[in-house]
Amino acid sequence: MSAKSSRFTPLQRTLHWLMAAGILAMLFIGVGMVSTIGPDYLRLVSIHKALGVAILALALLRLMLRLLRGTPPLPAQMPEAMKLAAHLSHVVLYFLMIALPLIGWGMLSAADYPVVLCGVRLPSILPHSNALHSLLWNAHRFLAFSLFALIVLHIAAALLHALVRRDGVFRTMASWR
Repeated sequence: MSAKSSRFTPLQRTLHWLMAAGILAMLFIGVGMVSTIGPDYLRLVSIHKALGVAILALALLRLMLRLLRGTPPLPAQMPEAMKLAAHLSHVVLYFLMIALPLIGWGMLSAADYPVVLCGVRLPSILPHSNALHSLLWNAHRFLAFSLFALIVLHIAAALLHALVRRDGVFRTMASWR
């Protein structure tokens, strides 16, 4: 991204909003999945797995684009503490967008539960282990709640920049002018 660019590229903005919808859906599907024992459980698991793999692929693409294209500069008048918080929150967001699907895949592998997408069985990434499955299940759950909390903060920060500070930060990711 050139130093003069004040917005993310159209592809970066599209991926952001597409993933925002997918991740929110994923979080709510996950909550519904673990709170149901009815016939919808297997359908929710199937959607959750497929969406998890899609989010992993899109997160890796977004990270690659971010490293290659960069990001628009933050406003010079923004306090340094706010700039640091923005940077760290994005590092943690990317970490969680990549780690959660990998932990979920590892958890399913440890349970010897297949991950099948479009009729193709993905390889197990960890050996069968009940203890490892339990550990990864707890990690996946904790990190999912952490992601939800970080998303709430991310939305709050976006609204702060859009409605209170009006410093142009929100416009860098808005798909509209």
